Amino acid sequence: MSKYTSPNIPSPCYVLDEALLRKNLQLMQRVQEQSGADIILALKGFSMWSAFPIVREYLKGCTASSVWEAKLAAEEFGREVHAYAPAYKQDDIDQLLPLVNHISFNSLGQWQRYREQVKAAGVSMGLRINPEHQEAETELYDPSAPGSRLGVKAESLEGIELEGIEGFHVHNLCECDSFALERTLEAVEKRFGHYLKQMKWLNLGGGHLMTRAGYDVDHLIEQLRGLAERYDLQVILEPGSAVAWQTGPLICEVVDIVENDGKIALLDISATAHMPDVLEMPYRPAITGGGLPHEKAFSYRLGGNSCLAGDVIGTYSFDHPLSVGDRLVFEDMMHYTMVKTTFFNGVQHPAIGILREDGSFDCVRQFRYEDFRDRLS
Repeated sequence: MSKYTSPNIPSPCYVLDEALLRKNLQLMQRVQEQSGADIILALKGFSMWSAFPIVREYLKGCTASSVWEAKLAAEEFGREVHAYAPAYKQDDIDQLLPLVNHISFNSLGQWQRYREQVKAAGVSMGLRINPEHQEAETELYDPSAPGSRLGVKAESLEGIELEGIEGFHVHNLCECDSFALERTLEAVEKRFGHYLKQMKWLNLGGGHLMTRAGYDVDHLIEQLRGLAERYDLQVILEPGSAVAWQTGPLICEVVDIVENDGKIALLDISATAHMPDVLEMPYRPAITGGGLPHEKAFSYRLGGNSCLAGDVIGTYSFDHPLSVGDRLVFEDMMHYTMVKTTFFNGVQHPAIGILREDGSFDCVRQFRYEDFRDRLS
């Protein structure tokens, strides 16, 4: 029996494996120590705050994409808080400034509108730049695509006095390797290198999948160290996926099996509500013991428990036939999954738990009807 299918773990449930999380963080600690860069947690990718006591042993702080994320970072993480959003309202700025150490603006207009207030608050100001260099394979996640609303192009900075801007923020990667970073840095230096000498820091955003098997960590360290030495600045990384990469599954059960041009197994989870990237990206999540269609003896189309006709995860094959009550383990469900869930249809939201290093299981959150009711008025 898999350690994730213990009867102590409810179904459905997201299960964070503490040992695997710590292994990722230890690698990140090595990167920080050998490169001199700071690594902070991107809450947009992983905001399971019950795990923050572990994460803050290793990382310098958090980066927030909103006021609510900044509050979560300040209240539950308790170290540095960096902020970036495509646009801020005045009320956002008023709430953010007591919480954050760095704030990056997406446009010259936003910076010019709020710079005096930010300066008076003693918060370090940055500007997001667009290197016009594409590395992300999925268009939905490509900030450097033509016509992007994210970041200032080099041509827009010509003749602009950047007094008060202490750093640049650049983000164009998505689950990329260190060689994609190297190419990005070439584009950044080509277009913005003459500004970097006057900066104190350069935030290279996320998408650095350093915890994926086969990633060239030494090459990453070389890139980061060289950049810092060339321009005498603090380099910052803010990965989301890499922190929680392969650190735990989503557990579910088979509720029913029906026939319609083949066998369909209905589960107690929903793609649209609990794994939306399956439909949005789209992508095919791995299942422990599951294969491609017809690769193994018994194939099933796996469907979710919402009324959406397209709430289908895909077709998988297994060595043995599935039965009602069987558990399936969807692998690698910690990053960019829990942060995107909804209460669509009022279907039961998966619980959230931590499998501790000693083998014990802590169920840190179970959702109730009141959570669904209070989501809307």
